[in-house]
Amino acid sequence: HSNVQGNRTCGITNTPTPEFLDKLAEVCGIDPPREDGLDVVGTIEAMDRGDIKVFVGMAGNFALASPDTRFTYASLRKVDLTVYVSTKLNRSHLVHGKRALILPCLGRTEKDVQRGTPQRISVEDGDSMVHLSQGNQHPASPQLLSEPAIIAGLARAALPDSKTPWEWYAEDYDRIRDTMADVLYGFEDFNRRVRLPMGFRIKQPARELVFLTPSGRAEFSHAPLPDVVPRTGRLVLGAMRSHDQWNTTIYTDNDRYRGIHNLRTLVFMNPDDMRERGLEEFQPTLITAHAKDGTERTLRGFLAVEHDIPRGVAAGYMPELNRLISISDYSAQSDQPLMKQLDVTIEPEA
Repeated sequence: HSNVQGNRTCGITNTPTPEFLDKLAEVCGIDPPREDGLDVVGTIEAMDRGDIKVFVGMAGNFALASPDTRFTYASLRKVDLTVYVSTKLNRSHLVHGKRALILPCLGRTEKDVQRGTPQRISVEDGDSMVHLSQGNQHPASPQLLSEPAIIAGLARAALPDSKTPWEWYAEDYDRIRDTMADVLYGFEDFNRRVRLPMGFRIKQPARELVFLTPSGRAEFSHAPLPDVVPRTGRLVLGAMRSHDQWNTTIYTDNDRYRGIHNLRTLVFMNPDDMRERGLEEFQPTLITAHAKDGTERTLRGFLAVEHDIPRGVAAGYMPELNRLISISDYSAQSDQPLMKQLDVTIEPEA
């Protein structure tokens, strides 16, 4: 069940619930770890301390997608071994541990045949709809393994005495889905329902007016908002994606959403904020981010671009702006890096 929303549904989180772990233990006959894992910020900090020896990435571009680019790069290089399961090369393959492996795998557009039988994975969209996905292209190489086959192989090599039937699962993905049906809420009768013409929608209790609260009713809470108005002379900078971009994969330097062509090293600003700082359009800037821990990070040469954006706010593209985000700047509630709320000063580049 392979994509961002699908991973979340299947318990890929550093803080799995006791209920999920209990069901996993019951169905799979294992004793899963009960302590919380690490999120992105915690992982990078643990790498820096030397507490992480091996890092395995299922696809993705960890080095470039993470905050505090220079700190993240330095932390990754302290790891004994980094491994990436990947369909294409990216920056993380160059910023790696003391030893590194790249494990190429089949992509979703390629045919996946196990023991002579074509396989289909299930995917989930942002509306909680689940359907099957099957590639129709010949694999780039006959030596490519699927992601399930790689995971099963890693598991068997690391846990040779494991009673989990890893190879049996990798031979037929329906077997994986049958186990998911027994473990995961909303995935009952998985293999039949996922083959319906439009797939199926996962149960969402609140949408069905079932509220999992002590009262059994919807409960609202409120919290005081922090003072988000920037200090005099400063702006709130947010990092975002362009139109021709998917995560850290940049297809072109154009942004049809905002009328930009052949440019990514820019900062969108309100025209009045630009005039206040003596900036003309497309003039190179010096951007300085002021972190919570008192440190500063700078970017030079990003061009100021007038945009219909509120005063006091600026914006630009990730991953280019990620180097401005301190590892110390994250939400106290979610630990999410503050990629949309950087405290910055912007001035003409000297």
